Amino acid sequence: MTVYVSALELFSIGIGPSSSHTVGPMRAARRFASALEDRGLLADVTHVTCVLCGSLAATGVGHGTPDAVVAGLAGLEPETCDPDDVHGAWASATGHGALTLAGGPTVSFDTSDITFEPRTRMPEHPNALILRAYTCDRSAHDRGAAPAFEQTWFSIGGGFVRLKEESTTDEPATADEPATATKPAAATDDEPRADEWAYSNAAELLSLCAREGIDMCDVAWRAELRARSAADVRSGLDAIWLAMHGSVERGLVTGIRELPGGLHVPRRAAAMRERLEAAPADLPDLAGEWMRAFALAVNEENAAGGRVVTAPTNGAAGILPAVLEYHMRFNPRATDADVQRFLLTAAAVGGILKANASISGAEGGCQAEVGSACAMAAAGLCAVLGGTPAQVENAAEIAVEHHLGLTCDPVGGLVQIPCIERNAIASSTAVSAARLALNGDGRHIVPLDVAIETMRQTGADMSDMYKETSAAGLAVNVVEC
Repeated sequence: MTVYVSALELFSIGIGPSSSHTVGPMRAARRFASALEDRGLLADVTHVTCVLCGSLAATGVGHGTPDAVVAGLAGLEPETCDPDDVHGAWASATGHGALTLAGGPTVSFDTSDITFEPRTRMPEHPNALILRAYTCDRSAHDRGAAPAFEQTWFSIGGGFVRLKEESTTDEPATADEPATATKPAAATDDEPRADEWAYSNAAELLSLCAREGIDMCDVAWRAELRARSAADVRSGLDAIWLAMHGSVERGLVTGIRELPGGLHVPRRAAAMRERLEAAPADLPDLAGEWMRAFALAVNEENAAGGRVVTAPTNGAAGILPAVLEYHMRFNPRATDADVQRFLLTAAAVGGILKANASISGAEGGCQAEVGSACAMAAAGLCAVLGGTPAQVENAAEIAVEHHLGLTCDPVGGLVQIPCIERNAIASSTAVSAARLALNGDGRHIVPLDVAIETMRQTGADMSDMYKETSAAGLAVNVVEC
């Protein structure tokens, strides 16, 4: 079985500030509302409730999780919604005392309909939400009436969600598939069968590349064509790059000086752009300074709840766009084809990280988010600079190795401190990792698979306090200072 995750799902267009706490819960709530309609229950629903468990409860307010749940129940989708329609959705529904379910009735709504249980951590995943729909009045509910329908969802990172009953199966969790996707024709006799392209780790991917004499992006391309037409894949990748570029541009020009949330964190990307535009052309590392500004711009947009691309998560959303923007702007040999090569190579590595470790900060700490994104960016950059598959694997390994043990300890439960600066630093690390790998021949002591397994083990051993709960580390000490 291949661990490849489509680039069109791994890089999904959504909103900030969190893929696992905002995008995932919105998707889960929307699918819950759709399930009510599919079962013929929607018209009879009187009210719905949601219990946020574990990390979703611990930092849910700071990450906008209640807003996301309400927006999802109302039928909004992260890919297409206006971010302003999500911000404040919880307070708005509470103020009106009503919520219109997607395609259905307007039901009563109260603040108590969303509850927080940070101490409840389910064994399947720490990001859990329990959605219940009732067809009785509130007095019967208060007396213990059973819900007419109930689902438990897990938000497993990167905007991916999974039903509890699916958690023990081998079915991959997916984000919403683009409606325009079309299935390609079946393989002909002279084409490799699907299982001939399968890989479960980096070693098997390298072996596949060597066997066929192709690059990682070529393997990824063939995997994409198993589910979509070539035109759909190309247009999807173009849309992802356009959204990434857009988040960079918006973050660089916004006149808003402070991020929301109460920490009074200043936005710095616009001022940094002004300084760099006025800087002399021979300023040392000018291109690198711009790259870090790109990363700041994206993550400030994310922290403000704007439109970004999960890459592979929102907390790490600035790294891949910054590195790719850096390459496209400052490498005179860059071509439009590099975008596809970069994104597909990154997806090939990202699928291995997701399957064999984690991309969820609540599950593996920030090593799973920023570390994974840095590895994917390093692999993508190494590929577009002409690296062999062995060098690409080496670049990803270097990036992972130097993020091992990185904790997730957001101050105030917001994706601001230390998340924004962490993306800027990791973008530089990705470039360094790619260049180190290119200066070698691909042979190295620690294989990528060993680094990924070490990440998994480290995340399992890490205290829950350091995994997106804001219960330790900077999240505690900055406030105490």
